[in-house]
Amino acid sequence: MSHTRYVALGDSQTEGLGDGDEAGGLRGWADRFAELLAEREPGLLYANLAVRGRLAAQVRDEQLAPALALRPDLATVMAGMNDLIRPRFDAAAVAGALEDMFAALTGAGATVLTVTFPDLGRLVPLARPLLPRVVDLNARIVAAAARHGVLVVDSFPHAAITDARLWSLDRLHAAPLGHARIAAAMAHALGLPGSDDSWTLPLPVLPRPAPWRVAQTELRWLAGFAAPWIRRRLRGRSSGDGRTAKRPALLPVTLPAVE
Repeated sequence: MSHTRYVALGDSQTEGLGDGDEAGGLRGWADRFAELLAEREPGLLYANLAVRGRLAAQVRDEQLAPALALRPDLATVMAGMNDLIRPRFDAAAVAGALEDMFAALTGAGATVLTVTFPDLGRLVPLARPLLPRVVDLNARIVAAAARHGVLVVDSFPHAAITDARLWSLDRLHAAPLGHARIAAAMAHALGLPGSDDSWTLPLPVLPRPAPWRVAQTELRWLAGFAAPWIRRRLRGRSSGDGRTAKRPALLPVTLPAVE
C-alpha cells in the first residue's frame, strides 16, 4: 500500500533531539523514516507535529486535531516516555491518551504505527525501579494497538536497543545511529520493500570498562543531565515551554545527497 501524506505526532524523540542540533536543524527518526518512504513514493508529503517535553495527554490535546486536519494516510504516534519518568505516573491514563489517538487516526483512514518502550534500567541504573511501569505500559500499548489495527514496533525484547552507542549522552534521546534504527524499525513494521529486522541486531561487543570509569560516567551524567532535569521539574518547567512544531505543514521530502 502506498502512502502520500505522513504525519508524525510525539515528543522530543520524534522531534529529533539527539540527531543534529538547534543551529543546523534536527533530523531525527521521523525525518529519516519520511526519507525512506519518499525513496519509494517521490510525491510524499510529510509533517512533524512533535514538541519536546510533552506528556502523552498533551500530545493528544495539542497535536491530534491538527494531525487530523492534515488528512494523513500514514501517522506515527510515539509518546509516554515523559510520563514514565515522572513520580505521578498513571499507566491507564497514558495508555488511554494513546488509544484516543489510535482510534481517531485509524478512524480517519490512516495507517498508524507506534512503539513499546525499552527497559530504561539497562541505560540508566537509577531507572531500574521503573521496569514494572515499562512492562505495564507496554502491555497496555500492545492491547490498545490491537483493538485499532495499529502496527507496533516492539522494542522491549531487543537488548540491542539499549546499547549506549545508540543513545545520546543524556540517555533520554537517541543518537543519530539510534534514530536511524528507529526509522528502520518503522519501515520494517510497515513492510516497506527493502526493509528487514536488522534494526534488532546487536552492535559489535566492546571491552567492559573499568569500574572506576563506570562510576565516573554515572557521576557526570547525574551532574550534567539528571540534576538539570530535576531542577526543571521542581520549578514546574518543561524543555518544551514556548516551543511549537518544527514542521506543522505537509511539505515535500528532500532526500539527502548521496555521497
